[in-house]
Amino acid sequence: MDLAALDYELPEELIAQHPAARRDESRLLVYERATGAVRHRRFAELPEELGRELVVVNDTRVVPARIPIASPRGEVLLLERAGGNEWIGLARPTRRLRAGARYGAVELIEHLGEGRWRLRLEGEPAGETPLPPYITAPLDDPERYQTVYAREPGSAAAPTAGLHFTPELLARLDVERVTLHVGLDTFRPVTEETVEEHVIHGERYEVTPAAWERITAAERVLAVGTTTVRTLETLARGAPLAGRTELYLTPGCEFRRVNALLTNFHLPRSTLLALVMAFAGVEEVRELYRLAVAERYRFYSFGDAMLIL
Repeated sequence: MDLAALDYELPEELIAQHPAARRDESRLLVYERATGAVRHRRFAELPEELGRELVVVNDTRVVPARIPIASPRGEVLLLERAGGNEWIGLARPTRRLRAGARYGAVELIEHLGEGRWRLRLEGEPAGETPLPPYITAPLDDPERYQTVYAREPGSAAAPTAGLHFTPELLARLDVERVTLHVGLDTFRPVTEETVEEHVIHGERYEVTPAAWERITAAERVLAVGTTTVRTLETLARGAPLAGRTELYLTPGCEFRRVNALLTNFHLPRSTLLALVMAFAGVEEVRELYRLAVAERYRFYSFGDAMLIL
Protein backbone atom coordinates (compact mmCIF):
# COMPACT_ATOMS: atom_id res chain seq x y z
CA MET A 1 0.00 0.00 0.00
CA ASP A 2 1.34 3.40 -0.96
CA LEU A 3 2.24 5.63 1.98
CA ALA A 4 -0.03 8.37 0.61
CA ALA A 5 -3.04 6.25 1.60
CA LEU A 6 -2.23 7.15 5.23
CA ASP A 7 -2.51 10.88 4.54
CA TYR A 8 -5.55 13.04 5.22
CA GLU A 9 -6.28 16.72 5.75
CA LEU A 10 -7.02 17.87 9.29
CA PRO A 11 -7.71 21.45 10.37
CA GLU A 12 -5.37 22.33 13.23
CA GLU A 13 -8.24 23.42 15.46
CA LEU A 14 -9.54 19.82 15.55
CA ILE A 15 -6.42 18.61 17.39
CA ALA A 16 -7.67 18.28 20.97
CA GLN A 17 -5.48 20.21 23.40
CA HIS A 18 -7.43 19.27 26.52
CA PRO A 19 -9.36 16.17 27.64
CA ALA A 20 -13.13 16.42 27.91
CA ALA A 21 -14.39 17.83 31.22
CA ARG A 22 -15.68 14.34 32.04
CA ARG A 23 -14.00 11.34 30.44
CA ASP A 24 -17.15 9.74 29.01
CA GLU A 25 -18.50 13.03 27.62
CA SER A 26 -16.37 12.59 24.51
CA ARG A 27 -18.09 11.75 21.24
CA LEU A 28 -18.23 8.26 19.73
CA LEU A 29 -18.46 7.57 16.00
CA VAL A 30 -19.94 4.09 15.51
CA TYR A 31 -19.33 2.16 12.28
CA GLU A 32 -20.85 -1.23 11.43
CA ARG A 33 -18.65 -3.08 8.97
CA ALA A 34 -21.38 -5.52 7.93
CA THR A 35 -23.93 -2.87 6.91
CA GLY A 36 -21.89 0.32 6.49
CA ALA A 37 -24.17 2.07 9.00
CA VAL A 38 -22.75 5.06 10.89
CA ARG A 39 -24.07 6.52 14.13
CA HIS A 40 -22.97 9.52 16.20
CA ARG A 41 -23.13 8.81 19.93
CA ARG A 42 -21.59 9.88 23.24
CA PHE A 43 -19.00 7.63 24.81
CA ALA A 44 -21.22 7.11 27.86
CA GLU A 45 -23.62 5.30 25.50
CA LEU A 46 -21.03 2.63 24.61
CA PRO A 47 -22.81 -0.19 26.52
CA GLU A 48 -25.91 0.39 24.37
CA GLU A 49 -23.85 -0.40 21.26
CA LEU A 50 -22.47 -3.67 22.61
CA GLY A 51 -23.95 -7.11 23.03
CA ARG A 52 -21.99 -10.10 24.30
CA GLU A 53 -18.52 -8.61 23.82
CA LEU A 54 -15.74 -9.18 26.30
CA VAL A 55 -14.07 -5.76 26.58
CA VAL A 56 -10.28 -6.12 26.74
CA VAL A 57 -8.22 -3.15 27.96
CA ASN A 58 -4.49 -2.42 28.21
CA ASP A 59 -3.69 -1.66 31.87
CA THR A 60 -0.22 -0.19 31.31
CA ARG A 61 0.62 2.98 33.21
CA VAL A 62 2.56 5.93 31.79
CA VAL A 63 5.74 6.69 33.72
CA PRO A 64 6.90 10.32 34.29
CA ALA A 65 9.39 9.70 31.52
CA ARG A 66 10.38 13.16 30.22
CA ILE A 67 13.56 14.14 32.10
CA PRO A 68 15.12 17.56 31.39
CA ILE A 69 18.87 18.00 30.82
CA ALA A 70 20.38 21.28 31.99
CA SER A 71 23.65 21.33 30.03
CA PRO A 72 23.52 21.00 27.11
CA ARG A 73 19.87 22.02 27.33
CA GLY A 74 17.75 19.11 26.20
CA GLU A 75 15.88 16.10 27.54
CA VAL A 76 15.72 12.34 27.87
CA LEU A 77 12.50 10.47 27.09
CA LEU A 78 12.45 7.04 28.72
CA LEU A 79 11.00 4.44 26.34
CA GLU A 80 11.27 1.16 28.23
CA ARG A 81 13.08 -0.46 31.12
CA ALA A 82 15.91 -2.72 29.94
CA GLY A 83 16.43 -4.35 33.34
CA GLY A 84 17.27 -3.09 36.82
CA ASN A 85 18.11 0.62 36.62
CA GLU A 86 18.91 0.50 32.89
CA TRP A 87 16.53 1.94 30.32
CA ILE A 88 16.24 2.56 26.59
CA GLY A 89 15.44 6.19 25.87
CA LEU A 90 15.57 9.02 23.38
CA ALA A 91 18.03 11.80 24.22
CA ARG A 92 18.57 15.17 22.60
CA PRO A 93 20.63 16.94 21.44
CA THR A 94 22.21 13.57 20.58
CA ARG A 95 25.19 15.06 18.71
CA ARG A 96 26.27 16.98 21.82
CA LEU A 97 25.90 14.05 24.20
CA ARG A 98 28.47 11.32 24.80
CA ALA A 99 28.50 7.82 26.17
CA GLY A 100 29.81 7.55 29.73
CA ALA A 101 28.73 11.07 30.64
CA ARG A 102 26.25 11.83 33.40
CA TYR A 103 23.43 14.35 32.98
CA GLY A 104 21.65 14.80 36.29
CA ALA A 105 20.02 11.49 37.23
CA VAL A 106 20.86 10.00 33.82
CA GLU A 107 24.10 8.31 32.78
CA LEU A 108 24.32 7.55 29.05
CA ILE A 109 25.85 4.14 28.33
CA GLU A 110 25.60 3.47 24.60
CA HIS A 111 24.18 5.26 21.54
CA LEU A 112 21.93 2.84 19.65
CA GLY A 113 21.24 5.07 16.65
CA GLU A 114 18.34 7.35 15.65
CA GLY A 115 18.66 9.24 18.95
CA ARG A 116 18.09 6.08 21.00
CA TRP A 117 20.39 5.38 23.97
CA ARG A 118 20.92 2.69 26.53
CA LEU A 119 21.15 4.58 29.82
CA ARG A 120 21.31 4.17 33.57
CA LEU A 121 18.80 6.04 35.73
CA GLU A 122 19.34 6.91 39.37
CA GLY A 123 16.21 5.87 41.25
CA GLU A 124 12.77 5.61 39.72
CA PRO A 125 11.54 7.93 36.92
CA ALA A 126 10.68 11.33 38.36
CA GLY A 127 10.31 13.51 35.28
CA GLU A 128 7.31 15.08 33.58
CA THR A 129 4.31 13.45 31.89
CA PRO A 130 5.44 12.71 28.29
CA LEU A 131 2.64 14.40 26.37
CA PRO A 132 2.76 14.14 22.56
CA PRO A 133 4.35 17.15 20.79
CA TYR A 134 1.07 18.19 19.15
CA ILE A 135 -0.37 18.96 22.62
CA THR A 136 0.99 22.40 23.42
CA ALA A 137 -1.38 23.36 26.23
CA PRO A 138 -0.34 22.51 29.82
CA LEU A 139 -2.05 19.57 31.51
CA ASP A 140 -3.52 20.58 34.87
CA ASP A 141 -3.94 17.02 36.14
CA PRO A 142 -1.35 14.41 34.99
CA GLU A 143 -3.82 11.64 35.86
CA ARG A 144 -5.92 12.68 32.86
CA TYR A 145 -3.17 11.15 30.70
CA GLN A 146 -3.70 7.84 32.52
CA THR A 147 -6.60 5.43 32.15
CA VAL A 148 -8.64 4.87 35.30
CA TYR A 149 -7.56 1.20 35.23
CA ALA A 150 -3.81 1.84 34.70
CA ARG A 151 -1.72 -0.21 37.14
CA GLU A 152 1.47 -1.59 35.49
CA PRO A 153 4.09 1.21 35.10
CA GLY A 154 6.14 1.04 31.92
CA SER A 155 4.73 3.15 29.07
CA ALA A 156 6.13 6.21 27.33
CA ALA A 157 2.64 7.11 26.03
CA ALA A 158 -0.91 6.39 27.09
CA PRO A 159 -3.14 3.80 25.38
CA THR A 160 -5.45 6.67 24.54
CA ALA A 161 -8.59 4.76 23.54
CA GLY A 162 -8.95 3.90 27.22
CA LEU A 163 -8.88 7.50 28.43
CA HIS A 164 -12.66 7.79 27.88
CA PHE A 165 -13.67 5.22 30.49
CA THR A 166 -14.94 6.04 33.97
CA PRO A 167 -15.22 3.53 36.82
CA GLU A 168 -19.00 3.73 36.53
CA LEU A 169 -18.92 2.90 32.82
CA LEU A 170 -16.50 0.01 33.33
CA ALA A 171 -18.86 -1.45 35.93
CA ARG A 172 -21.50 -1.86 33.20
CA LEU A 173 -19.19 -3.95 31.00
CA ASP A 174 -17.55 -7.38 31.06
CA VAL A 175 -13.87 -6.40 31.22
CA GLU A 176 -10.55 -8.27 30.99
CA ARG A 177 -6.99 -6.86 31.14
CA VAL A 178 -3.77 -7.32 29.21
CA THR A 179 -0.55 -5.30 29.41
CA LEU A 180 1.50 -3.82 26.58
CA HIS A 181 3.99 -1.10 27.44
CA VAL A 182 3.76 1.60 24.79
CA GLY A 183 7.15 2.56 23.37
CA LEU A 184 8.72 4.31 20.40
CA ASP A 185 7.20 2.06 17.74
CA THR A 186 3.63 2.97 18.58
CA PHE A 187 4.15 6.64 17.68
CA ARG A 188 7.13 6.52 15.27
CA PRO A 189 5.81 7.61 11.83
CA VAL A 190 6.01 5.48 8.70
CA THR A 191 8.58 7.00 6.34
CA GLU A 192 9.07 4.30 3.68
CA GLU A 193 7.38 4.65 0.30
CA THR A 194 5.13 1.67 0.95
CA VAL A 195 3.44 0.94 4.27
CA GLU A 196 4.61 -2.68 4.40
CA GLU A 197 8.31 -1.72 4.28
CA HIS A 198 8.15 -0.13 7.73
CA VAL A 199 9.83 -2.13 10.51
CA ILE A 200 8.60 -2.28 14.12
CA HIS A 201 11.29 -2.84 16.76
CA GLY A 202 8.90 -4.33 19.28
CA GLU A 203 7.22 -3.62 22.61
CA ARG A 204 6.86 -5.66 25.81
CA TYR A 205 3.58 -7.35 26.69
CA GLU A 206 2.22 -9.73 29.31
CA VAL A 207 -1.10 -11.56 29.70
CA THR A 208 -2.05 -13.79 32.62
CA PRO A 209 -3.12 -17.37 31.90
CA ALA A 210 -6.55 -16.70 33.44
CA ALA A 211 -7.08 -13.62 31.26
CA TRP A 212 -6.08 -15.45 28.08
CA GLU A 213 -8.40 -18.33 28.95
CA ARG A 214 -11.33 -15.91 29.22
CA ILE A 215 -10.32 -14.13 26.00
CA THR A 216 -10.03 -17.32 23.96
CA ALA A 217 -13.37 -18.56 25.26
CA ALA A 218 -15.25 -15.31 24.60
CA GLU A 219 -17.91 -15.29 21.89
CA ARG A 220 -16.83 -11.82 20.77
CA VAL A 221 -13.90 -9.63 21.82
CA LEU A 222 -13.82 -5.83 21.75
CA ALA A 223 -10.22 -4.58 21.84
CA VAL A 224 -9.83 -1.17 23.45
CA GLY A 225 -7.06 0.46 21.46
CA THR A 226 -4.51 -0.63 18.88
CA THR A 227 -2.05 -1.79 21.57
CA THR A 228 -4.64 -4.26 22.85
CA VAL A 229 -5.22 -5.46 19.29
CA ARG A 230 -1.52 -6.12 18.77
CA THR A 231 -1.30 -8.01 22.06
CA LEU A 232 -4.29 -10.23 21.33
CA GLU A 233 -3.36 -10.90 17.73
CA THR A 234 0.22 -11.72 18.78
CA LEU A 235 -1.03 -14.39 21.18
CA ALA A 236 -3.57 -15.65 18.65
CA ARG A 237 -0.61 -16.42 16.38
CA GLY A 238 0.92 -18.75 18.98
CA ALA A 239 3.22 -16.38 20.90
CA PRO A 240 3.92 -16.97 24.62
CA LEU A 241 1.92 -15.10 27.28
CA ALA A 242 4.81 -12.70 27.94
CA GLY A 243 7.50 -11.32 25.67
CA ARG A 244 8.02 -8.75 22.94
CA THR A 245 5.79 -8.27 19.93
CA GLU A 246 6.91 -6.99 16.56
CA LEU A 247 3.52 -7.69 14.99
CA TYR A 248 2.72 -5.05 12.38
CA LEU A 249 -0.86 -5.25 11.11
CA THR A 250 -1.43 -3.74 7.66
CA PRO A 251 -4.29 -4.03 5.14
CA GLY A 252 -4.63 -7.62 4.02
CA CYS A 253 -3.75 -9.10 7.42
CA GLU A 254 -6.06 -11.63 9.06
CA PHE A 255 -7.55 -10.86 12.48
CA ARG A 256 -7.80 -14.08 14.49
CA ARG A 257 -9.24 -12.96 17.85
CA VAL A 258 -10.43 -9.35 17.70
CA ASN A 259 -14.05 -8.92 16.58
CA ALA A 260 -14.57 -5.22 17.31
CA LEU A 261 -12.27 -2.25 17.86
CA LEU A 262 -12.54 0.88 19.98
CA THR A 263 -9.95 3.47 18.99
CA ASN A 264 -9.19 7.18 18.81
CA PHE A 265 -8.49 9.13 15.61
CA HIS A 266 -4.82 8.73 14.71
CA LEU A 267 -2.03 10.73 13.15
CA PRO A 268 -1.45 10.51 9.38
CA ARG A 269 1.34 8.15 8.29
CA SER A 270 1.13 6.17 11.54
CA THR A 271 1.18 2.42 12.08
CA LEU A 272 -1.95 2.92 14.20
CA LEU A 273 -3.91 4.24 11.24
CA ALA A 274 -2.61 1.35 9.11
CA LEU A 275 -3.93 -1.09 11.71
CA VAL A 276 -7.37 0.52 11.72
CA MET A 277 -7.43 0.33 7.92
CA ALA A 278 -6.44 -3.34 8.12
CA PHE A 279 -9.42 -3.95 10.39
CA ALA A 280 -12.09 -1.89 8.63
CA GLY A 281 -10.83 -1.31 5.07
CA VAL A 282 -8.63 1.39 3.56
CA GLU A 283 -11.27 3.39 1.69
CA GLU A 284 -13.83 2.83 4.43
CA VAL A 285 -11.53 4.37 7.05
CA ARG A 286 -10.53 7.22 4.77
CA GLU A 287 -14.23 8.03 4.34
CA LEU A 288 -14.85 7.77 8.09
CA TYR A 289 -12.02 10.22 8.74
CA ARG A 290 -13.45 12.64 6.16
CA LEU A 291 -16.80 12.36 7.93
CA ALA A 292 -15.20 12.90 11.33
CA VAL A 293 -13.54 16.09 10.08
CA ALA A 294 -16.80 17.32 8.55
CA GLU A 295 -18.65 16.59 11.81
CA ARG A 296 -15.95 18.38 13.82
CA TYR A 297 -14.82 15.44 15.89
CA ARG A 298 -11.75 16.07 18.08
CA PHE A 299 -8.60 14.20 17.05
CA TYR A 300 -5.62 12.43 18.63
CA SER A 301 -4.82 11.61 22.26
CA PHE A 302 -7.38 13.83 24.03
CA GLY A 303 -9.86 13.62 21.16
CA ASP A 304 -13.00 11.60 20.49
CA ALA A 305 -13.33 7.87 19.80
CA MET A 306 -14.53 5.51 17.10
CA LEU A 307 -16.19 2.11 17.61
CA ILE A 308 -15.86 -0.34 14.73
CA LEU A 309 -18.24 -3.29 14.97
